[in-house]
Amino acid sequence: MPTFTVTGDVDPFLHVSMRQGETIYCESDAMVMMETTLDLKGKMRGGLGSALMRTFANGESFFQQHIEATRGNGDCLLSPTLPGAMQIVDVGPNHYIISDGAFVAASSGVELKVRTQNIGNALFANSGGFFVTETGGQGQVAVSGFGSMSMLDVEPGKDAIIDNAHVVCWDSTLRYEISITTGTSGGFLGNLINSQTSGEGMVLRFSGKGKVYVCSRNRNAFKAWMQTPAK
Repeated sequence: MPTFTVTGDVDPFLHVSMRQGETIYCESDAMVMMETTLDLKGKMRGGLGSALMRTFANGESFFQQHIEATRGNGDCLLSPTLPGAMQIVDVGPNHYIISDGAFVAASSGVELKVRTQNIGNALFANSGGFFVTETGGQGQVAVSGFGSMSMLDVEPGKDAIIDNAHVVCWDSTLRYEISITTGTSGGFLGNLINSQTSGEGMVLRFSGKGKVYVCSRNRNAFKAWMQTPAK
């Protein structure tokens, strides 16, 4: 199986070491460097229907880059679109739901499947609308977060409340629901007013047992700040 390694302290690369015959796939334009023993091709993974669904659900490119070690062993360097950290996640016994734009690359044994979610999460969460992307198969997947990243363990009886703009991916066995505030009372109107005045925005409440990966930066807030006229 290809070996994924995150290398570099600030805005790191994903270094992939491959043996002859091995293949990975990654987000379009992720490839930075590859050795001449490797081939790069653009493909629709899973066919037309799957490509359309992944593009609609997770903001991925219609054509993904496939890198194959056709002429011998070789290495390549990949990078995400946004500056920030990357995390290599083992999938197989556990599977993960990936937030919009977080996918970087995966070994060929990993599938990215599209599934539906309930209407409340679809309308308000920042996780793909009515459809979200979930891993399948077995192997490794690399995900990226804007800024630094951290892993949180959710335990029964110890729910985690996380601003949904900071969620990168989470264990698919976890239960999650959207809320407009971290409070537990006050009614919908009161919670909405509190959300607007406190600046909390939307949060996701995770319960059960599993892992959640979060990033330190909110890309939408950063984009809005960048577009604010200078005073």
